[in-house]
Amino acid sequence: MSTMTYRELWCSSPRYWAGLALLGALVLIGLGAAYYMEHQGHYVTGMNNHIVWGLPHVFAIFLIVAASGALNVASIGSVFGGPMYKPLGRFSALLAIGLLAGGLYVLVLDLGRPDRLVVAMTTYNFKSIFTWNIFLYNGFFLIVALYIWSMIDRTAKWAYTPLGFTAFFWRLALTTGTGSIFGFLVAREAYDAAILAPMFIIMSFSYGLAFFILALLAAFWWAGRAIGDLRLTKLKNLLGVFIGAVLFFALVYHLTNLYITQHHGLESFVLLDGGIYTVMFWLGQVVIGSIVPLFLIYSPGFKTSRWAIAAASVLVLAGGFFQLYVLVIGGQAFPMPLFPGQEVLASTMLDGQIAPYTPSVPEFLLGMSGIVVAMTLVAVVSRMLQVLPDSLEDEQER
Repeated sequence: MSTMTYRELWCSSPRYWAGLALLGALVLIGLGAAYYMEHQGHYVTGMNNHIVWGLPHVFAIFLIVAASGALNVASIGSVFGGPMYKPLGRFSALLAIGLLAGGLYVLVLDLGRPDRLVVAMTTYNFKSIFTWNIFLYNGFFLIVALYIWSMIDRTAKWAYTPLGFTAFFWRLALTTGTGSIFGFLVAREAYDAAILAPMFIIMSFSYGLAFFILALLAAFWWAGRAIGDLRLTKLKNLLGVFIGAVLFFALVYHLTNLYITQHHGLESFVLLDGGIYTVMFWLGQVVIGSIVPLFLIYSPGFKTSRWAIAAASVLVLAGGFFQLYVLVIGGQAFPMPLFPGQEVLASTMLDGQIAPYTPSVPEFLLGMSGIVVAMTLVAVVSRMLQVLPDSLEDEQER
């Protein structure tokens, strides 16, 4: 790492400023959508008494989970000593901060009363996983920021390894906390499962690495710098392993539910007759998010194709989004067992029935702006700090 030269993303070409202007415009659109929903009330969204976590929550959780996984590249370099990954550590850590900031941005603006965030930050209920997550998120920002400092400042090299280990275990705790939000909700059949915590960890590895590959390719294209096929091959093969692991955990999750008679109704809803949720699971998560990317990654015909790597990363993110949509929205849409062992025939509150939910345009715009906020933060800070290697050509590794 000492022989690697780093430079800021000093790009004065029109494509940089045009891209930055586009990102800024999209952020303003997202803020406008948030203001519209806050001013008009949540009745303008698709959310209701049953679906209280809507599309913005899916985006927020998606980005928060991906933030933890984006740091995985830096962890491989510092914790596991991977020499090919060390030069990517600075950018990996910056992307992790950006994704978490984007996720929390969506989460705060979707509260309905963002001004009451002060209450959540000053009044704590330590029996709630949400309280613990406040500390986990703030701690992540601080630790990763110090981690970047230890990689940039030569006088702070002594802190590089300790901060690397701290960041590694902290991000595992953060993702475990996010997965435990659902694992601790015993009232919902789709959530009440201990496997959700480790499944969220492996999901973070997959989503975060896909985000990292796309951001790395975009940054090097913006700056006009070279990146060799050898390093990209390492990254895409690692992504393939994570895709398979996510698919395996999803299989175990559903097989476990099928083993429990009480959850047969839920599994029938998700796997067979859940309408849009079934389509999202099989076509979105399994085919688009798993099978097709694995084909693009391991097919000999796409061995060195950068377009195939980028396409596989995009499809992984799309499949991951579908997976979280089915879990978050579908888990709320499936009726809660108010009277176990009994069938609720009719209710004015739709008890015992599948809850309807149609996302609104403002919800989508707010959620998408979270991704844009993350990318804007990375683009701006990359221009200020030396986080990108001057070159990642294969010759430097030989």
